[in-house]
Amino acid sequence: MTSANPLPILKSSHLLGIEGLSPEEVTALLDLADTYVDQSQAADKKTALLKGRTLINLFFEASTRTQSSFELAGKRLGADVMNMAVKNSSVAKGETLIDTASTLNAMRPDILVVRHENAGAAELLSRKLSCSVINAGDGAHEHPTQALLDALTIRRRLGGFENRIVAICGDIFHSRVARSNLRLLAMMGARVRLVAPRPLLPADADRFGVEVCTDMKTGLKDADIVMMLRLQLERMGGAFIPSSREYFRFYGLDREKLAYAKPGALVMHPGPMNRGVEISSDIADDVEVSLISEQVEMGVAARMAVLDALSRSIARKSDSRGHA
Repeated sequence: MTSANPLPILKSSHLLGIEGLSPEEVTALLDLADTYVDQSQAADKKTALLKGRTLINLFFEASTRTQSSFELAGKRLGADVMNMAVKNSSVAKGETLIDTASTLNAMRPDILVVRHENAGAAELLSRKLSCSVINAGDGAHEHPTQALLDALTIRRRLGGFENRIVAICGDIFHSRVARSNLRLLAMMGARVRLVAPRPLLPADADRFGVEVCTDMKTGLKDADIVMMLRLQLERMGGAFIPSSREYFRFYGLDREKLAYAKPGALVMHPGPMNRGVEISSDIADDVEVSLISEQVEMGVAARMAVLDALSRSIARKSDSRGHA
């Protein structure tokens, strides 16, 4: 449980990406998230930390895990939470993102969580709104809270990141999850590998300072964590893969390919899963190796930590105005 007058954790009043965070900020967020894991497992899961604060979830793209976990995180911290149904809003009638920002600003929210199909949308809103903005995924750019919950899951299972090998496998090209994860994990000392067929690797993959592999045997060798990614067929304008069946044959995670990794290696997936395309059901459902359900649980705790941290920034800004 946090103190009544907690010290700030983040330098910024927004969370737009992992890029820009320091290792110290990431560690502080993970330490705070650990306390919220304990709270979420207690009989009384609620606190009044965000009492009087308003949280708006603005999702231009459909999401089950991210939106519901932000809603639950906000409510467990005592915030008033509003989920905007974009398909029923003025956005569906042609309202621009700037006009939407102006409308939301007039409602005086304290925190806005936004998911948008265009990279940079969250950053644009952060410049137009007077509240804190959390990026819940913008195009193929970043998804910072997913990386935080994944890091929390890994740290709780393995104790840390130094010299751990994490293989991120699948549709790297379209994945904001991959971009946020490789930045965070590499920053914290892990060895990160990107594993995908050449068409699903970004042209500039080498610039990230991680290992790049185009076959699963090489990519999974000695891996402590195998993180599978969904094939984002809705973002593919061309023929990136011959067929789903062919893709699973070479890049889908099954028992044979998992054996390439370190004995006892653990498997992750941000969801939603395409079973039989990027991962077999017997691995996804095997509680001895799969951390997928644990990731969902850690998602609520990690987002509670982010909301807590940003509430400190809000309080700091209010205090500075009061003493101006």
